[in-house]
Amino acid sequence: MVSRTATVERNTLETQIKVTVNLDGSGKSQFDTGVPFLEHMLDQIARHGLIDMTIVAKGDNHIDDHHTVEDIGITLGQAISQALGDKAGITRYGHAYVPLDEALSRVVVDFSGRPGLEFHVPFTRAMIGQFDVDLCYEFFQGFVNHALVSLHVDNLRGRNAHHQIETVFKAFGRALRMALTLDSRMSGIVPSTKGSL
Repeated sequence: MVSRTATVERNTLETQIKVTVNLDGSGKSQFDTGVPFLEHMLDQIARHGLIDMTIVAKGDNHIDDHHTVEDIGITLGQAISQALGDKAGITRYGHAYVPLDEALSRVVVDFSGRPGLEFHVPFTRAMIGQFDVDLCYEFFQGFVNHALVSLHVDNLRGRNAHHQIETVFKAFGRALRMALTLDSRMSGIVPSTKGSL
């Protein structure tokens, strides 16, 4: 099997980021981003998506975490896209429902080659510790634009904002795992009637 791995570096005046992924990993992760809550969420993607992931980021966190979180989403999207190559043999579509106590979220992804995000999460508060919940949207928008996927994120219920976000990231990891899984019946075939994605 061809190795589905990639390393991408993104350097701007605001952030310097390096992301390494192995799509056929066991969920190992290592993070150094300066945004602890985001690292907790990235760990959910790695563990539930069975993606080995290393992310090192230095950003202008003295201003706020916006650029760092958004640019990590961008770079992770680029790395996964690069690791996928022509997408031949993948399942393409993935979905998951994940509960955590009172919270329940659904995530559906399509590695369509077209970016699109529907994000419907009615957060019950604006901050979780020092983390601005609005940055979740920025992370996923950055990811979608550079992984070239259609992504639907719906928090169906929840009272605790931490639970809301955690169910979203866990469901995202599970949906990625399903979509990126190689389908033995589609070996060498791009899953599209167009012949390309």
